[in-house]
Amino acid sequence: MTEKLKIREVIVVEGKSDTERIHQAVNADTLETRGSAISDETLEYIEELHDKRGVIVFTDPDFSGEKIRKTIREAVPGVKHAFLNRREAVPHGQGSLGVEHASPEAIRSALKNLYTEEPEGEELITKTMLMQAGLMSGADAKKKRQLLGEYLHIGYTNGKQLHKRLNLFQITPEEFEEAMQEITEEL
Repeated sequence: MTEKLKIREVIVVEGKSDTERIHQAVNADTLETRGSAISDETLEYIEELHDKRGVIVFTDPDFSGEKIRKTIREAVPGVKHAFLNRREAVPHGQGSLGVEHASPEAIRSALKNLYTEEPEGEELITKTMLMQAGLMSGADAKKKRQLLGEYLHIGYTNGKQLHKRLNLFQITPEEFEEAMQEITEEL
């Protein structure tokens, strides 16, 4: 049996089931937000952990998960982010999308494809580039954004948030073009 990957940073998840699934995949400490209404005390603790060990935000690929991600991002700039694709988080029965439904392999993959925010980074991808690539409007725009999020490991977003996320994570025009070529071939 191979030894589990050790993660130095503390992984911020939504609940106990997420922690259990993370522990099946890797050796890591977690902090549970227990929902999207994060207290000031919890945010202060996350900031402390970020300063001491680093923090990886790893939330469900749904509305609540994005709300938690945004709250933490605004309170503690510069945290790292791990994303699951929606199809990797589908329950095998009842329930909603979640980290707790992902395979250990999907979790390890997400944790290997981390992004660190660059809030003061320059705009590398313009809205014009997104429009020309058919990601802002058109028949396949939503599908293209979904595939782009999967390819780059940045999660699914609407067009406006995609622009923001690509630049927050400083995705280069070259990375963007390579991803769009793959997506075009897949479609």
